[in-house]
Amino acid sequence: MEEVFEPVEPRKSEIKLLVVDDREDNLFSIEAILEKDAYKIVKANSGRAALRLLLKENDFTLILMDVQMPDLSGFETATMIYERDKLKHIPIIFITANDHGEDSVFKGYQMGGVDYIYKPINPDLLRAKVAVFAELSRKNHELRAQEQKLAASNFRLEKEIQERTLSEEKIKLLNRQLVDNINQLKATNEELERFAYVASHDLQEPLRKIILFSDQLSIKYQPLLGDEGAKAIDRIIKSSERMKVLIKNILSFSRTSIATGAYEDTNLNELLELLISDLEVSIDQKKGKIDIEELPVMKVIPDQIRQLFQNLIINALKFSKADVPPYIRIHAEPIKGMQIADIKDDQYDEDFYAIYVQDNGIGFEQKYADEIFTLFKRLNSYDKYEGTGIGLSICKKIVEQHKGFISVTSNVGEGTTFRIILPARVSNGIKLSLK
Repeated sequence: MEEVFEPVEPRKSEIKLLVVDDREDNLFSIEAILEKDAYKIVKANSGRAALRLLLKENDFTLILMDVQMPDLSGFETATMIYERDKLKHIPIIFITANDHGEDSVFKGYQMGGVDYIYKPINPDLLRAKVAVFAELSRKNHELRAQEQKLAASNFRLEKEIQERTLSEEKIKLLNRQLVDNINQLKATNEELERFAYVASHDLQEPLRKIILFSDQLSIKYQPLLGDEGAKAIDRIIKSSERMKVLIKNILSFSRTSIATGAYEDTNLNELLELLISDLEVSIDQKKGKIDIEELPVMKVIPDQIRQLFQNLIINALKFSKADVPPYIRIHAEPIKGMQIADIKDDQYDEDFYAIYVQDNGIGFEQKYADEIFTLFKRLNSYDKYEGTGIGLSICKKIVEQHKGFISVTSNVGEGTTFRIILPARVSNGIKLSLK
C-alpha cells in the first residue's frame, strides 16, 4: 500500500516554563519576575509533583529546578526526567542558594543541566537567561516548521515525478499502439484498394457481355419483344452503362490510391490548355467559358493533376444552371503555411500556392462542404444529374498525395469555389514562381 504523507500545519510557538521549588514564596517570586514576558508558567512544589506533571505534558520549553528539595533533590529529579526519551529535549536551569564548588556544578551538568542561577535571584539575569532559551525554542520551532514544509514539498515533488513518469510511460504505450494501429490501417487500406482494383477490373468482362448480348437481343429480336420487352432491354443497357462508368471511376480511384508516379516540373497553364482542348466538345455543348489566369510551375505528378482539374471542370459543367451558361475561373496566389487552418508546426513557415476553381453553378448548402469529398456521396439525385459520387473523392486523394489541402465554399444558387493548396517547394528546395 502506498504511503501517504499528510503535512500538518504547525501550531503557533508557545513558551511554556516548569518551575520546581518546595517553597511557595520562591515559586511566586519567580512567577512575578517572568510574568511580564507573557510566558506560560506551570508550578510544582516538589520533584515528584514535577514528575507527575511531566507524565502528562512534555511540551515545556525550559525547566527551572531548585537543587535543595526534600525527598527528591533537583539532581535526582533531573536524572529521572532524562530517563524518558520524550523529555530529554527540555533544558534544565538549576537554582541553588549555595555555591557547592566545581564538583557540584559538574554533577549538575552531568545530570543534564544547562546552566545555574544562584539565590538570591537577580531578576534581570533570570529574565535574560530564560529569554535566551525562549529564543532558541522559537528558532527550533521555526526550523521544525520549515523542515515540515520542505518534507511536504519533497513529497509533492516525488508524487509529481511519479505521476509524470507514469504519464510518460502511458504516452509511450499509446504512441506504440497508435503506430501499430496506423500500420495495420495502412495495410488494410492497401489491401482494400488492391481488392477494389482487381474486383473492378474483373467485373468489366461480364459487364461487356451483358451490354453486347442486350444489344444483340434488342436488334435481332425486337419484333418479338414488343414495347414492354424493348423497354426492359433498354433499361438493362442503361443500367449496364451506368455500372460501366461506376467501375471505371472505382478503377480510377484505386489507381490514384496505389500509384505513385513521378514528380515533374509542370507548367499548370500548359497542362490546362491541353485539358480544355480535350474537353472542347463538352464545353461547347454547355456554351461554357473558362478563364485561366496566371498559374505557377510546380513539381507535381502531371497525370494526377490533370485528372484533378478535369474532375473539377466536369463537375462545374455538370452542375451549371439550366438558363445560365457556365463560367469557370481558375487562378492562383502564393500563401504561407501560417495562413492555412490546421497546418502542421513544421510547415508553419513553408510556402504554398492556393489554386481556385470558381464557377457560377447551382451551388449547395455549406453544411455539406466536408461530405462531398466522401466516396459515393451525392447531393443530387441520379435522375437529374448523372454521376457516381467518386470524382471529388479522387480529387481529395490526389491533393493529399501531393501533401496539400482541398476545401470548398458554396451557396445555393451562387456557385461554388474549390480551393486547392499545394506546397510551392520542389524536392531540391527551389521555389517555383508564377510564370
